[in-house]
Amino acid sequence: GQRKALFRSQVRSLVLDERIKTTVPKAKAVRPIAEKLITFGKRAQAALAAGETPESKAKALHYRRLAYAAFPDQAVVRKVFGELAPRFKEREGGYTRILKLGFRPGDGAPTAMIEFVE
Repeated sequence: GQRKALFRSQVRSLVLDERIKTTVPKAKAVRPIAEKLITFGKRAQAALAAGETPESKAKALHYRRLAYAAFPDQAVVRKVFGELAPRFKEREGGYTRILKLGFRPGDGAPTAMIEFVE
């Protein structure tokens, strides 16, 4: 539970600030969670782009609910579905990048910056 809470906190910071500095193992663990949220947003956008039918609206709502189930934070889901998913509409994956920064002075842990690609 504590590990899950840590990753949720880091994903929240990543989505809202679009870049965070953390250790390399944490960045590698956060990446699939963040990319899954973006994929839900893209699938909802694709469903709505197919037409304004009740079926497409239901599909878009389904993906939004999946995002809320995976990550119950309204501010994050709004930003993912409102800003990030449209930005990555043409991209087939790989929405984040991890840049290694060196080692932390206190304990020597390898640090990295994870951010959304442009």
